Amino acid sequence: MVEIALKKGLHTTEGAVDLVLEGSLRKGEFAAFFGESGAGKTTLLRMIAGLERPDEGRIVVDSEVWFDSSAGIDLPAAKRRVGFVFQDYALFPNMTVEENLRFALQKGEDPAIVGELMAMVGLEGVAGREPLRLSGGQRQRVALARALVRRPKLLLLDEPLSALDHAMRIRLQDELAALHRRFGLTTILVSHDPSEIFRLCGRLFHLSGGKVVREGSPSQVFVRERIGSSFRVVGEVLAIEPCEMVYLLTVAVGTQIVQIVATESEREGLDVGSRIQIVSKAFHPMIFKLSH
Repeated sequence: MVEIALKKGLHTTEGAVDLVLEGSLRKGEFAAFFGESGAGKTTLLRMIAGLERPDEGRIVVDSEVWFDSSAGIDLPAAKRRVGFVFQDYALFPNMTVEENLRFALQKGEDPAIVGELMAMVGLEGVAGREPLRLSGGQRQRVALARALVRRPKLLLLDEPLSALDHAMRIRLQDELAALHRRFGLTTILVSHDPSEIFRLCGRLFHLSGGKVVREGSPSQVFVRERIGSSFRVVGEVLAIEPCEMVYLLTVAVGTQIVQIVATESEREGLDVGSRIQIVSKAFHPMIFKLSH
């Protein structure tokens, strides 16, 4: 069980705001914190890890008090059983993959865990390489394996896959989920990607203005409160072609190019480059399975 009750003053682009959080996670839970930049998500992870001090509050992990402002307890980061995976990997560039993992070993721990983890995440063939000679996906695997070397009570993930391409993100999401189950980890993810949160997490906290404004499953927070009964996408018009009594619009939606039919009145005022919102009140999709 992880119990958190924290307060921390933040300085954001919107001005000063108090980050105020109170909640708990069950052992083995995979939870996410979602919200705009400056909402305090990364600060929360850093406070849990002992890298930043809260103004006041408590952090208790498996009945062990890591921080208690009223009792004067502030366990050093090195003594907190935390694995932290940073967005920029934070690997030692002058060390090999194996050396990066061995450096994370605590005194007296079995070094066999290093080889076991490298095998689990597919790094055996690059154990002797430095990080700069690895792909982005390999570097992220090293960062994840290093975080698990200490067999943490709590795994913290700060936008860990944001720098990777879509295909690699999907692969590493699957690996993250497998490692979470394999080690029975309690995991907290910070992510701006709703699809990533849907794939990995069972619980979501939506941060805004320094406070949790919504909490529940990803479906409850994203779908029921954001989408409701209609389907909406925003895109940019790339081409407009007359087609008998209607017009055919070619539209860029995210990384996809789609074509939609528009009436005379809908086409009016549109030019190439116009940004449009496409809304369907009675959205009934056709679903096709895609091959990887």
